[in-house]
Amino acid sequence: MTYENRPYLPMRRKTLNIIEIKDRTPELTEKLLSVWESSVRATHLFLSPGAIEAIKAFVPQALAVVPKLIIAEDDNGSPLGFLGIDDKKVEMLFVADEHRSRGIGSALLGYGIEQYGVNDLAVNEQNPLAKGFYEHLGFIVYKRTEFDEQGNAYPLLYMKRS
Repeated sequence: MTYENRPYLPMRRKTLNIIEIKDRTPELTEKLLSVWESSVRATHLFLSPGAIEAIKAFVPQALAVVPKLIIAEDDNGSPLGFLGIDDKKVEMLFVADEHRSRGIGSALLGYGIEQYGVNDLAVNEQNPLAKGFYEHLGFIVYKRTEFDEQGNAYPLLYMKRS
């Protein structure tokens, strides 16, 4: 299956391009940071505004070092969402709030599965919509921790493809 010019809003005749990013420019990083913030503010309701701002400071570095960075962009070249992969693990998957529930996350994850054999991820337990999304795409919980990978009291669910 090809993801280039894949329709994601048939009634509006928009297209979705999925591209792998090699050159991570400051301009692109700023755009992806906006996508991240929009997504997190809509889905991570357990985080305070101050916690979001604190985490936000680390996102540009995470974007710079993740081995595979894949973005979904519209027909105007604007990023709508992105996927970061390290080996076969999803390190990050975010879709801008105004573009959620339109198949963008599924297209990005599908690309990761098909191109890189993605089969592992961690999701915040307090984000039940994300857990349900991953379950819908064939992932199951195999482990739970009380703290996230930075030692914060945000339980994580580790999931693998079944």
